[in-house]
Amino acid sequence: MAQPQQPPPNAIPLPGPPPPGLQPGQQPSPEQIRQMQQQIAAEAQKNGLTVPQYIERVKAQAMQNAQMRQRMMQAQQQAQQSGQPVATAPPQQQQGGPGNGAQPGQQVPIQPGPPKPEALAVANFLRNQDLKSRTCIFQEKRKDMFKVKRAIRALHSPAYQKARAKNPLLPEVKDRVTAENTFKLLPLSLLALRVSKIDPHQGHQHAKKKRVKGLWTVKVEPQQEAQDMYHYVWLYDGPQWKNKLYAAGALALILAVVFFPVWPYHLRLGVWYLSMAMLGVLGLFFAMAIFRLILFLVTMFAAPPGFWL
Repeated sequence: MAQPQQPPPNAIPLPGPPPPGLQPGQQPSPEQIRQMQQQIAAEAQKNGLTVPQYIERVKAQAMQNAQMRQRMMQAQQQAQQSGQPVATAPPQQQQGGPGNGAQPGQQVPIQPGPPKPEALAVANFLRNQDLKSRTCIFQEKRKDMFKVKRAIRALHSPAYQKARAKNPLLPEVKDRVTAENTFKLLPLSLLALRVSKIDPHQGHQHAKKKRVKGLWTVKVEPQQEAQDMYHYVWLYDGPQWKNKLYAAGALALILAVVFFPVWPYHLRLGVWYLSMAMLGVLGLFFAMAIFRLILFLVTMFAAPPGFWL
């Protein structure tokens, strides 16, 4: 059985498509190898890198894309097993951001992988803005949902320019195109995804349950577009330091109550006096209510229609 021909040792891998006329598994000619080398050298020079550095970057990016595709496939399998719809990503990662040349309304596929710092900066800014969010049910959990037009409006606001002066990670927003490209950083980093309303009981045999007014059950749309009336759901909850602080405070309070018997004597005595004072105030309120009722009943017969404090 004939073995497939291997490329010569001096052949350089090409990050883009092969030259015209070169079939998969076919050995490139010296002229084609020279063209490939020239193309790689031009791309490396364009990116300000040497050829070996550029090749290493391409290899690392290819490995990262393969890992991202594998994670996305695992996420799809888990979502299918749980019966939840999931948006699919393209075979190759698309570079997103304000400089990718996307046009308004262009479809943007979601991407796996860690969030970009710029996307986190945009998410933190929008999380602190009044987007008139509403609660929805996403994957059996309550999430915040907002409209694209309110996020675009926030990116055009003076507050964004002030925040950008303090945080250089925030992309520049000049017009509608740059605002949409900045907003698309959210779905590209899986911080917010476009969703649409669904009927959670569609196809079930039982009677429809009473729906809570205004509470949508949503699913992820395969393509992430940035049109004004589309809805997005937040997958990013922002910094959790407040929740951690509240949890630590609640834990400290519980421990303080549990260990009350071992408190110092003067602290326990102070708590006792405080509790007696609170009971006294509560008793005073009851006494005032009873006095007002008695005064009203007496004056209702003595001087109608009565006197009510």
